Amino acid sequence: MSELNKEVVDLVWGRPSGGGVSASIFRRWTQGFVFSENEHTALEQFEGGPCAVIAPVQAFLLKNILFNRECPNWREMPEEEQRTALCSTLSEILESACSSPATEFCLVTWAKGQSPHTSTQSSTQTNTQTQSQSPSQTEDAPEPESSQPPQEQQPTALAAEDLGFEQFHSVLQKRTVMSVSGLREEVLSLYHTWRGCCGVLLFLYSVILTKGIENIRNEIQDTMEPLIDPVHGHGSQSLVNLLVTGHAVSNVWDGDRECSGMKLHGIHKQASVGFLTLMESLLYCKVGAFLKSPKFPIWILGSETHLSVFFTKEMSLVGPESPSEQARRVFQSFDPEDNGFIAESLLEDVMKALDLVSEPEYVSLVKSKLDPESLGIILLGPFLLEFFPDQDSGIPDSFPIYHYNGLKQSNHNERVEYVEGTALVLGFEDPMVRTDDTPVKRCLQTKWPYIELLWTTDRSPSLN
Repeated sequence: MSELNKEVVDLVWGRPSGGGVSASIFRRWTQGFVFSENEHTALEQFEGGPCAVIAPVQAFLLKNILFNRECPNWREMPEEEQRTALCSTLSEILESACSSPATEFCLVTWAKGQSPHTSTQSSTQTNTQTQSQSPSQTEDAPEPESSQPPQEQQPTALAAEDLGFEQFHSVLQKRTVMSVSGLREEVLSLYHTWRGCCGVLLFLYSVILTKGIENIRNEIQDTMEPLIDPVHGHGSQSLVNLLVTGHAVSNVWDGDRECSGMKLHGIHKQASVGFLTLMESLLYCKVGAFLKSPKFPIWILGSETHLSVFFTKEMSLVGPESPSEQARRVFQSFDPEDNGFIAESLLEDVMKALDLVSEPEYVSLVKSKLDPESLGIILLGPFLLEFFPDQDSGIPDSFPIYHYNGLKQSNHNERVEYVEGTALVLGFEDPMVRTDDTPVKRCLQTKWPYIELLWTTDRSPSLN
């Protein structure tokens, strides 16, 4: 790894002033993929920062558990199934990142004999000890020695709590795998590495080297922006997009855009899992349909500082776009400020875009009907009622929902568990139920403007 260390470090951590990465920020990232004791299919996050990797992995993990696994109780999973599900998910993300026609995958792991040693206590003792350890010290008890990869069996003086930034990068090695089947076998054999100290970082480095440093630089809008903020420790949008779509683009809109002669890259195809952000409700950005309407009803939710996951098993939510939904989307494309109306001069363009009759006489008639007071604006609601009065979107009126937040302190009683609830998707003409006005709801309203949420807990789940 020595010849790649500087390039990888510059890409991931940047070149922070003062000559190095903050020890506290690096420590926050030195955790593995650890399942919650209270929710067997949920990953736990110990401190702020690594949600940029953990949340996308959790989203894909849920996709595989909910839709690829035949089991009546998806929330119960013995350790062997956890191992299979996690490693299958990590392999899937690595496959998505691979842009080499030769199908070359890179796995970053500990050099032989350099893995930070883990406790030899029983699982029960380790779980008890975990409560008092710092996140960087948290380790799972190892499996029987025969099931561990050879490098995990080597004795070493390197302890997890002593692992610093420079030390970490001095004890890594890169493995190259040349087939998908070989990748899946190798990832499975490294299960103890992924769940142990620095497993999240080792996986992130594996994705980066599989994608290719130069390929990532070509996709990132600002090559000076590192994937991990050196001041606050949060992952960038490019990092999230890399894990979700396989492309490290910096934007969340559909396709590429030109701005002052510069091409700005966006998302180019429908993602398997989606992304919604509170920043859109604050008008800082606009998420495109490729992320807003994914293949599976699972969405990563972004706040100003954290990532969580909203999901359901209701596949009709990601079905083909209905005519009324298309009309809403087209209308809103002429209303970039989301005012809920357009100037009446734009009505003809909207009708043409929707292949509606757009003869001048007819458009004039529609204007007089939709703007009887001659205010010069056309409201979205009356427009949809006029042309799509009986359109059924195919979405049920209500459906079960779940929210995941990997941070203990963001969960009730500091137990990482899914928060259950029911979603009501109302029409614009329906009376508002007004259940709450929380960040989670405002985030979801960027996808479903008239959604209402009824949670089974006393308090709404936290987006932070």
